[in-house]
Amino acid sequence: MKQYSADNIRNVVIAGHGGRGKTTLAEAMLYVAGASDRLGRVADGNTVMDFDAEEKRRHNSVSSAVCPIEWNDTKVNIIDTPGLFDFATGMAEGIRAAESVLIVLAAGSGVDVGAEKAYKAAKARNMAKYIIVTRCDAEHADFYKTVDALKEEYGTAVCPVVVPYMQGGKVACYVNFLQNKAFAYANGKASEVAMPDDPQIQEIHEAFTESVASADEELMMKFFDGEEFTHDEIVSALSVGVADGTVMPVYACSGFNNEAVDLVLNGITKLAPAPSKRAETALDANDKEVTLECSENGPLAAICFKTVADPFVGKMSYVKVISGKITPDTPCYCANTGSSQRMGKMLIPKGGKTEDTTVITAGDIGVITKLDDFKTGDTLCSEKNVLKLAGPVFPDACLQMAVKVRKKGEEEKVAQGLRRLSQEDPAVIFYTNDETREQILAGLGEQHLDLIVAKLKSKFGVEVDLEIPRVAYRETIKKRVEIHGRHKKQSGGHGQFGDVWIRFEPCEENELVFGEEVVGGSVPKNFFPAVEKGLRDCVTRGIVAGYPVVGLKATLYDGSYHPVDSSEMAFKTAASLAFKQLKDTANPAILEPIGTLKAYMPDDNLGDIMGDITKRRGRVLGMGPADEPKMQLLEAEVPMAEMGDFSTTLRSVTAGRGYFSLEFARYEEAPANVAQKVIEESHMTDEDED
Repeated sequence: MKQYSADNIRNVVIAGHGGRGKTTLAEAMLYVAGASDRLGRVADGNTVMDFDAEEKRRHNSVSSAVCPIEWNDTKVNIIDTPGLFDFATGMAEGIRAAESVLIVLAAGSGVDVGAEKAYKAAKARNMAKYIIVTRCDAEHADFYKTVDALKEEYGTAVCPVVVPYMQGGKVACYVNFLQNKAFAYANGKASEVAMPDDPQIQEIHEAFTESVASADEELMMKFFDGEEFTHDEIVSALSVGVADGTVMPVYACSGFNNEAVDLVLNGITKLAPAPSKRAETALDANDKEVTLECSENGPLAAICFKTVADPFVGKMSYVKVISGKITPDTPCYCANTGSSQRMGKMLIPKGGKTEDTTVITAGDIGVITKLDDFKTGDTLCSEKNVLKLAGPVFPDACLQMAVKVRKKGEEEKVAQGLRRLSQEDPAVIFYTNDETREQILAGLGEQHLDLIVAKLKSKFGVEVDLEIPRVAYRETIKKRVEIHGRHKKQSGGHGQFGDVWIRFEPCEENELVFGEEVVGGSVPKNFFPAVEKGLRDCVTRGIVAGYPVVGLKATLYDGSYHPVDSSEMAFKTAASLAFKQLKDTANPAILEPIGTLKAYMPDDNLGDIMGDITKRRGRVLGMGPADEPKMQLLEAEVPMAEMGDFSTTLRSVTAGRGYFSLEFARYEEAPANVAQKVIEESHMTDEDED
């Protein structure tokens, strides 16, 4: 593939709801442009874009894929992204690398959740937005129903450019208002036909003409005068409208049968903004904003938007060059870490395959291998001119599960594998909970975690199961008590003797507060640290359920010693014996973690989610309109032990529109029934470990 300048490059991301034909559309685009010698089918597992073994098994995309095509002397980098919400990382990657988004809908459907999310993400980055309505040739498909839904949602910005003309319930031809021509398709091949004389087509053409006129004042005057627009005038006006977001072109097509896909490609190359038309802002070494024009003569700045841990090639960093160019001689300096390394091998990604290249120029996308100290979101630049770009915006992990290895001794192997996979997918979080001693895996949902487990087996050869994590409870006491602890043992020679009186009482501190009020030397000062150490060891093991003890003050106020048999170990043991009596004397209590929840949902779902929070023993603090239209914000305090499956419930109730954050707030005494269950489960765990 030859080199293209930023003026002749288009970067487009295909996004939308799952199952709407995004990958099928991408495959048709590759085939039409000659980048693929066959029309890949998702069901057959032979697509260019869904090349991962898991994608072939599941018959849907689980990660983003990049493949370039050449069309009308333009290089179009197509980025296909998953539609399932569990794999939203892929869309975030594609959104960061592209200037335009193709939002895919199926003919007859409304504006579904995936389309809403794609539109929202594109708007946040001020991207050009196309609406691609696929499956126009499907039985009972209704393209115009979808257009009506789009107009209701987005108003006058919606501008149908290619529409189907129906006869007998089937597509007779596709009318392209950009060229003012109609095309019929047979076996994917187009032939020009006469423009249909149909009132509906004429009505849409008038609306199209008005949209074109609204993008240019001079054309508006021509429109009022009843003059016809030239093709160049239409392209120029729509290009401006598409670039600034005031126009969203709508294209009808059938990816599966390869109908009107060529018209979509024409629309991309003619109307979509080139990278050279989009400047970006970076931060320099002094954190001052710098505007970067997309030129190969500018300072080097490239963003890593995706990372792949390939078992054969090694680490693959997908980069979008914002300014400057990358060659094999380019020093690789990472603005985020301040580290330098040698430039790796440079490649052009083509789905699951690659092609060697000697340069990645401004506006283009490429892959660099074996950049160890370089991850997704990092900026590659010159050490002499440090520039830091904003990385992709990824969704937060919302579902946590404990990882249980099937074979003992493989914990470290599992940890290494999950750390590698978290480099690939920033929405994957892996850590070890020091308190519960569990390995925790967090992701975007059940399917996301299922995919990680499958990759762990296929790439690293280890099998694990996922379980609900243990909750980090705490213990405390509610009553002030004075306890005698005595340790005496005689076994020939020196014995062991330690004798203490300790006053235990509740306090507000999280750590153990230790004090002493010994008078008269009943316990020598050199044994005080041993008493404190004995108590601190006990605090970590709990009173009734094995959880750390908080809110405890212990004061050593009396005791006795033996001049020969007393030792630090004896007093440490005496202190632990006193502590153990708290279980029966100090009215111990279980404390559960309480989290502050902020849940966002559509207006219609507020009541259902509020009811669900109440069932989880939550306390609603407030509610009201969120910062985005048609959305409500519900704030509540909820026991974190009850929130394990909340992400699944929220997604189900809101059809994927809802999202939330949950942050630890404090510990609170658990109700008696909850505390009893925690104690019983801890005893069962102890028996299993024994």
